[in-house]
Parts: sequence; structure tokens; C-alpha cells
Amino acid sequence: MEPADRPMIQARGLVKEFRGFRAVKDVDLDVAEGSVHALVGPNGAGKTTLFNLLTGFVKPTAGQILLDGHDITGYPPERVARLGVARSFQITSLFARMTAREHVELALAGGTHLGWRFWRSDRLLDRFTGRAMELLDEVGLADHAEQRAGSLAYGFKRALELAVALALSPRVLLLDEPTAGMGVEDVERTVALVARVRADRTVVLVEHNMSVVATLADRVSVLQLGSVLVEGPYHEVRDDPRVITAYLGEPSAHH
Repeated sequence: MEPADRPMIQARGLVKEFRGFRAVKDVDLDVAEGSVHALVGPNGAGKTTLFNLLTGFVKPTAGQILLDGHDITGYPPERVARLGVARSFQITSLFARMTAREHVELALAGGTHLGWRFWRSDRLLDRFTGRAMELLDEVGLADHAEQRAGSLAYGFKRALELAVALALSPRVLLLDEPTAGMGVEDVERTVALVARVRADRTVVLVEHNMSVVATLADRVSVLQLGSVLVEGPYHEVRDDPRVITAYLGEPSAHH
């Protein structure tokens, strides 16, 4: 196995049942270190459940999850996060009255032995200001550092969520529909942003926008009804008749 193909995340025989409904059925997944791996598929395909399994928010009914060769099956989300897996771009609880800079400082403090402190000592957070500004600059928010999160435009809120995730210095970044609800301009900025922050990281993203997938993803897993229908590079997956059928329905259905 080439070093480039070293798996950072492996899932084997992953199953998740909710009251007898199998949302994820016997999924195997290999996410190569340093790659961008997209999970795509029609609604109800099991993408979000699989994403939640990988981050510890949902425990599998059966199967195994390995992170960098270590078994993390059933670990709670905090423990998965401490091992270097950060998730972003879910609708998180940004504090409306706190500035963008304060959010990132708090996340940086949370990554130390100090833990998340909801009483705030300015002296304590001052030591993180320089790094917080670097991260805000990285996501294009340097000019909005002192703006309250509640007053940021939607695209900038999403960028702030990414800065908060990056503050945890993750090896693996999981992005849940990073461009959902965005206009063309915000989508373009977000794609450029992800392309920039993927350096030295492994990225797994759930994404509906196929042009985003085409631009960013090294490999694509197409899910249908909880199973992996096909996996491979985007250009191969796009032309696979099974994928076209999954998205557009059986050709015979139109007669």
C-alpha cells in the first residue's frame, strides 16, 4: 500500500438501526489520509447517519470504526474530537452576542487543559488572540473579527464555524453540507476556503452540490438506501449507470 493511500478512517460492516429501520446497512468505507472524500446520494440515503457514526454522535448497531488504525467504535463525540476529529458546518450554537474573535479564542482555550469555560476571563483568553486572528484570516474573517456572531451574514457564520473547528487543530475535518443554503458567491468562497484548509488534513464532506464535489473531492462514495452503491473518483462515479439511475430513477419509469 502506498503511503498516500494509508487509511485515516476505516469503517467495516457498519450498521445503524433505528427501531428496526436500517438507516445504514453493512457499509465499508476507506478514507485515505490527506484526501477529500465526499459522501453523496439522494435524500434518505443514509449520508447524515454515516457522518454521525464517524463522529461518535450516533453509536453503531454493528460494525467497526478505525481512526488511524485505532478502534474508536462506540467512543462518545468528545473523545473522538480529542483524537483530532472536528466536525463543522452543522447549525451550531454560535453565541449571538460574542464576537467572531471571542468564539475562536474560546475554542482555542477549549483545546487546552483549561477546558471550555463559560465564565470568561479576558486575561485568560488574551494569550489566544494572535492565533485566533490567524485563523479568522485563514477563513476570510479578519475584517469581521470584532463583529458579533449574531450579526454576521450567513456565509460568514459558516466561515466562523469552520474557524472554530480549525481551532481544535484537527487531523480530520468533517463538513456537513458546507454550501447548503448559499448563493453562488458564498459557494465559490466556501469551495476556495475548503481547498485551502485541506492542506495536511483529511476531509470528509456530505454535499448535495455536484459541482462542489467535482471541484474538491478525490474520492466519492455514493450512498443509496443505507448502502454504498459505488465508490471511486468523481469522473468515474458521475458516469456510472447505477448512479444515474439512483438519482434519476429507472429509465423505464418514464414510460
